[in-house]
Amino acid sequence: MWRRPALFSYWIPSYLWTASSNYIDLHVHHLHHKVKEGDTSKQVRPFITFVLGGPGSGKGTQCAKIAETFGFAHLSAGELLRKEISSGCENGEMILDIIKEGNIVPSEITINLIRREIELSENRKILVDGFPRTNENRIAFESIIGVEPDLVIFFDCPEEEMVKRLLSRNQGRIDDNIETIKKRLEVFDKLNLPVINYYSSKGKLQKVLSIYCSV
Repeated sequence: MWRRPALFSYWIPSYLWTASSNYIDLHVHHLHHKVKEGDTSKQVRPFITFVLGGPGSGKGTQCAKIAETFGFAHLSAGELLRKEISSGCENGEMILDIIKEGNIVPSEITINLIRREIELSENRKILVDGFPRTNENRIAFESIIGVEPDLVIFFDCPEEEMVKRLLSRNQGRIDDNIETIKKRLEVFDKLNLPVINYYSSKGKLQKVLSIYCSV
């Protein structure tokens, strides 16, 4: 089992780690008793955590660690879209063109990919990485899926650090070039920050200073 390194415990403030872990542990305890009483895992409402942050904020890498620590199914909206592109399906070319422009893929496409993965998973603890990215995404998710997230984690990172990380990671991704990066950051500031502010007003947001996060 992955053990949380000292750096990980350092950049997550103690109030966040304690609040989040206690909240998750309580829900897991509830799930255990629901199943014990006779409910199947498919009948138990999933515990959904949204993980938000700008491109290069470290959310993907840290989601993998959070998922392993708490036993979550990790669903990356970006990875699901890239798989859809590589699959050769009819939506793939359209998705590719949208991503190249640094724009947001239509909500219904991304949500249906996420819903499919939730339905296929036997895990009732779901970590959704990189979604919703707009208020329209958020509203559509709640309408189509029928639930709000239980917890929202926001990885807050300075823009210059995100640009440096994206240019240096050299993963061969189509959206890791300076022109697309600038567009993605502009879109993030304009569209994603209102989502973060909304969940903050609902008392569901936990903010992490991610300048120390590995990516």
